[in-house]
Amino acid sequence: MLYHNIKRGEFIDRPNRFIANVLIDGHAETVHVKNTGRCRELLVKGCTVYLEKSDNPHRRTGYDLVAVEKLREGKSTLLVNIDSQIPNAAAEEWLKKGELFSKNAEIRREYKYGASRFDFMISDNGKTSFLEVKGVTLEQNGIALFPDAPTERGLKHVNELIGAHKAGYGTYILFVIQMKEIRAFRPNDMTHRALGDALRRARAEGVELLAYDCIVMPDSITVDKPIIIDTEENHELETIIM
Repeated sequence: MLYHNIKRGEFIDRPNRFIANVLIDGHAETVHVKNTGRCRELLVKGCTVYLEKSDNPHRRTGYDLVAVEKLREGKSTLLVNIDSQIPNAAAEEWLKKGELFSKNAEIRREYKYGASRFDFMISDNGKTSFLEVKGVTLEQNGIALFPDAPTERGLKHVNELIGAHKAGYGTYILFVIQMKEIRAFRPNDMTHRALGDALRRARAEGVELLAYDCIVMPDSITVDKPIIIDTEENHELETIIM
């Protein structure tokens, strides 16, 4: 997935979850943050961010903040895409390549089932499957973690997928890890234990859990390689709680 008109900036602060102040070409600009999550371990004063310039002259903000260079020990950085709207588009691009189903599969977005609306419904070789996409931006020591904040909506989707699987549908949860340099994915029990328990239950019931990292550039993101999923409870991991 490609962005257009990308600009580099320096993060100043984030007055609320919708906007941030960023230094662009020496001028302070108020920009839209395309992620309502906390992102406090990412959006650190002085860090480098990447923004897409809007082509809508009537918008209140002229830029969308879409990626950040995460500061790590040793002064190294990791480029992380934080656009919460892009994982579904990247997942659709990946699905259409025939990576999970056939290239002839019918793929539909936003499909209502029960009390939920799943991200994708796929019809392939006479079988109907539902796939829910979860973007992942939280990383600690090479471990990707989801969620970064409690999500009752996410919990509802997992439970609905368990029910759909029992009803005979194919069921998948795809964690799109919006960065590279990841060695494993884990549920973030420290932040939302109920969701971690639901994911373990879903896996035991037959819902397929998938995690893929992404090739992230300032102007693009592409779903890339599968990542090991570790759903074992781990109370020793010092998860970042913001």
